[in-house]
Amino acid sequence: MSDHSIAPVADGASVAHTPAAPAPAAPGLASAPVTPAVPVAAYEPPYYAVVFTSVKTEEGGRDGVAGGYGETNERMEELVEKIPGYLGMDHAGSPGGLSITVGYFRDADAVEEWRSNAEHLAAQKRGRAEWYERYTLHVAKVERSHGFEREHG
Repeated sequence: MSDHSIAPVADGASVAHTPAAPAPAAPGLASAPVTPAVPVAAYEPPYYAVVFTSVKTEEGGRDGVAGGYGETNERMEELVEKIPGYLGMDHAGSPGGLSITVGYFRDADAVEEWRSNAEHLAAQKRGRAEWYERYTLHVAKVERSHGFEREHG
């Protein structure tokens, strides 16, 4: 077993986001291959975590694909990855429909750039009108961070 060292982030560094694992198939249906889940690395604090917790409407497609949600989500991921200071994203969902996405940003300027992006603002408006039954958003400054990964072999 080992503790991860904290990943340093230089200004302008490019960091790939952690892909969300596909939702499990309904019982009795063949399931697609599942991408192994890998959390975003621990970074040298301080940095920011933006926690978006939501429940979709039935019309919004709790599976995340109905009503244009899937395409819009993919576009938002493309956009956020271009923000200087974006560090990555973790996502998890429950069988009951609760979804949690945590975006990590190097500084408050990066969070603000994402918050005020015109396409993101339009997607938020559509989300409130069509896709979300409810959501909460929390922005937190991370003061401590570390990681762990089991050694295999």
